[in-house]
Amino acid sequence: MKKVVVIDDERAGRDLIKEYLQDYPELIVLGEANNGVDAVKIIREFQPDLVFLDIQMPGLTGFEVLQKLTEIPQVIFSTAYDEYALKAFEVHAVDYLLKPYTKERFAKAVHRIKKDNEINNINSLADSLLQDQQKYPDQVLVNKNKKLVTLKVKDILWVEAYGDYSKIHSQNDVFVSNNGISTMEERLSPDLFLRVHRSSLINFKQIKTAEKYGKGYVLKMNNDSMVRVSRGYVEELKKLIF
Repeated sequence: MKKVVVIDDERAGRDLIKEYLQDYPELIVLGEANNGVDAVKIIREFQPDLVFLDIQMPGLTGFEVLQKLTEIPQVIFSTAYDEYALKAFEVHAVDYLLKPYTKERFAKAVHRIKKDNEINNINSLADSLLQDQQKYPDQVLVNKNKKLVTLKVKDILWVEAYGDYSKIHSQNDVFVSNNGISTMEERLSPDLFLRVHRSSLINFKQIKTAEKYGKGYVLKMNNDSMVRVSRGYVEELKKLIF
């Protein structure tokens, strides 16, 4: 559902928009105004997702209304003046309906709203994925012979609890980290690492074999080390089985 406000200084203009909107039950008209001053008030009150906005109105123009707002909703201009079209798109209007317009033209404007929303959703998803990628490192610094060396995360086979610390197992080395196993789980990407025991975290792309062992499993990693999967974590492992 999207909240809608209709702003037009002519009743006929407002009524036409509301009539056309009856074909779109997901767009709910919460209020209307016939001048710029009331438009600002009603937009602030209802915080709509979409505003159908006239341009030439008593009090304030449609553009001046937008300047008064801290958060601007999606806007479809509905006006009898064609000279403002360029300016309308400069303020990122979804569409510009030039009166008189048909029901078909109105439908195209509504379709643009949906398309605009889809693009925004895709952009939001992309931003979210980018943030996740930035959250989890591709490589880490580990202690080796009193020096810090880089280790690619994909080369970590598994992580083992070591008291309040952790042991990081790679193909040929074992490194001790000051971080506990729970902290390691938080800092390593869930797209790569899986908790299989209260004391173990594995890189599931580094599993060589998995064998049933009682109510759990035993995993052989690519360096031939063996890691037990306790029964409390079996269901997570089963998600990897096809």
